[in-house]
Amino acid sequence: MKTIKDLDITGKTVFIRCDFNVPKDEDGNITDDRRIRGALQTIRYCVDNDCKIILASHFDRPTAGVYEDKYSLKIVVARLKTLLKIAEKITLADDVVGVDAKAKIAALKAREVLVLENLRYEAGETKNDEAFAKELADMADIYINDAFGVCHRAHASVDAMVKFFDTEHRAAGFLLSKEVNFFAKTIENPMRPFVAVVGGSKVSGKLEALRNLIEKVDKVIIGGGMAFTFLKAQGYEIGTSLVENDLLDEARTIMIKARKKGVKFYLPVDVVVTPEFSEHGISKYLPSQEIPKDWMGLDIGPASSRLFREVLNDAQTIIWNGPMGVYEWDKFSKGSLKMSHDIADTHATTIVGGGDTADVAQKAGDVDEMTFVSTGGGASLNLIEGKVLPGIEALEQ
Repeated sequence: MKTIKDLDITGKTVFIRCDFNVPKDEDGNITDDRRIRGALQTIRYCVDNDCKIILASHFDRPTAGVYEDKYSLKIVVARLKTLLKIAEKITLADDVVGVDAKAKIAALKAREVLVLENLRYEAGETKNDEAFAKELADMADIYINDAFGVCHRAHASVDAMVKFFDTEHRAAGFLLSKEVNFFAKTIENPMRPFVAVVGGSKVSGKLEALRNLIEKVDKVIIGGGMAFTFLKAQGYEIGTSLVENDLLDEARTIMIKARKKGVKFYLPVDVVVTPEFSEHGISKYLPSQEIPKDWMGLDIGPASSRLFREVLNDAQTIIWNGPMGVYEWDKFSKGSLKMSHDIADTHATTIVGGGDTADVAQKAGDVDEMTFVSTGGGASLNLIEGKVLPGIEALEQ
């Protein structure tokens, strides 16, 4: 896969597919701008090469054809102006492939940046529509994909559009190539011991990843809601905790496979339990074998945190995907925050899968201590699963 440095982009019009789908609070303010910061290196490289720059991204899930202010990229453009420090040279188009966008592209000068409106305002984006992709492609000489977070989706700006550029005119941006290299190289050739920390609510979402990781790692730590499916598969009472009964056999198969391969498999030894799914209900710590029938587990307990810390102590490579509990509620966030601190404190190469896991690391203040924090949750999971990502496949073809 070529990177932007392999192309001659001087003075050209460059289309960069970014991932500006950043989280915001109820007042519409950006709460985490890591994805915007991640794109800066590629944008600056294009500015330095006297390019005319077109940036495109989706933002949340608007209804196609309906222009709502809350889905506009206005707040992203405002943050970009602050970060790039070339405020007067960054503008936002009122549409994606409409009259305003085309007029502004025609007037674009070297070292100037135009941000197209939310790609998902157009129905053709999520449908991977070739006609829409062609309209986007006609805007530029060079196509750069720097949006790792959407590479697992076959959308027009990620997949269909790429076909309109030959190999001399399309490449990966700095962020995308960094993400792919980190995951691919780490999983294929890790420093050992290699430990996978897997959490989150459901086994079903991580099943393929777990199967693939068992083949490659030395130890696996399981936390979050998915741990209860494994605990029940071992015959424990888990009360009203989250469980996927249809996957109990699959959970047993994974544990048996781990044992046969000599992979150490760790589950929580204690949990934080509560009688109701509420932020303010009563809670207590109990061993995993003693969960009452009408209570549920919402976090790992302190004994599990100590055990997991010991497991991580000699690790040389750690890949972490998924929180240890309902981290959004302070009462049940301790296990996830402790896990973040413990991973950050190791001397290992530490890779944090995107989405919720990156949010936990951010909340814990550990982002700067991690070797690499991915910007893509679903995409990083698909890479771990060994799947081919449409966005990357399109660039390589």
